[in-house]
Amino acid sequence: MREGLVAKGTIPRVLRQPWRLPRALSAILALAPTGWWRRRPFLPYPDPAYWRFRMETSSGGEGGEPPSPDEVIEVLDWFHRMKHRRR
Repeated sequence: MREGLVAKGTIPRVLRQPWRLPRALSAILALAPTGWWRRRPFLPYPDPAYWRFRMETSSGGEGGEPPSPDEVIEVLDWFHRMKHRRR
């Protein structure tokens, strides 16, 4: 994964909780730019400017600090709850 998208230890933490894996994949695809599969590195990385904006609006400051594992888990659970509320 690109440096600085998430804090160290986030990916192993999500993988230890397999029920959150579909949530993580869904969130990754929701953040991915349209047509991400057509451009190198052919991975659904969010646009750097968009990611910086999201980090600024969620945490304040410059948006340079990646979210902690706890923050990622919290957002994944929130994302899941909101997705199911819309149904």
